[in-house]
Amino acid sequence: MKKKIAFVSMLAAASVALAACSNESAEGDDKELTLGYMTAWSDMLLMANLIEHVASEHGYSFEHTEVNDVAAVYTAVSNGDIDIVPSSWPERTNKDQWERFKDNIEDVGVFFPNARLTLAVPEYSELDSIEDLVGAEARFDGDIIGIEAGSGAVNVVQNEVMPEYGLDAYTLKTSSTPAMLAELDDAIAEHRDVVVTLWRPYWANNSYPVKDLADPKGALGEPEGLHTLARPDFSAEHPELAQWISEISLSDEEYGALEDLLLNKYDEGEEQKAIAEWIEQYGDSLPAWPGQ
Repeated sequence: MKKKIAFVSMLAAASVALAACSNESAEGDDKELTLGYMTAWSDMLLMANLIEHVASEHGYSFEHTEVNDVAAVYTAVSNGDIDIVPSSWPERTNKDQWERFKDNIEDVGVFFPNARLTLAVPEYSELDSIEDLVGAEARFDGDIIGIEAGSGAVNVVQNEVMPEYGLDAYTLKTSSTPAMLAELDDAIAEHRDVVVTLWRPYWANNSYPVKDLADPKGALGEPEGLHTLARPDFSAEHPELAQWISEISLSDEEYGALEDLLLNKYDEGEEQKAIAEWIEQYGDSLPAWPGQ
């Protein structure tokens, strides 16, 4: 009888072990993943830390890798050098990169459906429309202040907006997002004219006294979704994580509150504190982890 009990116990233990192995296999043997993104782009930073905060409670750990520009982001995820791109604009803003690499990238889901590009000026500006820029070149020293040269925002403004509105007398100056913000900050401090490439959602729209220029010709395009992308086979290897990410959908209020906490209330290195505070107030808006 003792031998029989021991044998049954051994079978039970083996069953538990097999079940554990099966679950681990279903979710992938490796739960150490790499998040690749541009830290200057708040939507990428926001989503990276949100994914890390929740998924770490389910056995995941993450390495954060800063990537230089959008083209490099798409190249890295398509090659499998990074596992997840937390946020991207593949519908229009980054359409060129998406079309080039989409066969080797998984589109995991849309977490924010109402993103859009803008051209913005200080609130004190007399200009209200992109059309008003025509003939006003001297007020802006002939410059539109852009961000990274390979960004979708720069491509759309240069190849769609400027030709559509006849802004040939302007030069689109490119450098980086922080440099654009520094130029905007200086211009506002000196109460002078400046026009910059911006986008929504983005914290700078609330932190600086700026207004969007109307786009009567629709050259900036319709609102688009912010997508989370992943390397090939990601969903097959991490089905629960992929499902959870795919079900995230943030409202304007939820997104804005998280961005404000992350960028304005907490310092660099305190991102997880910002996420924790946001979850206290808005955690019910997140999907449940699959199976719970």
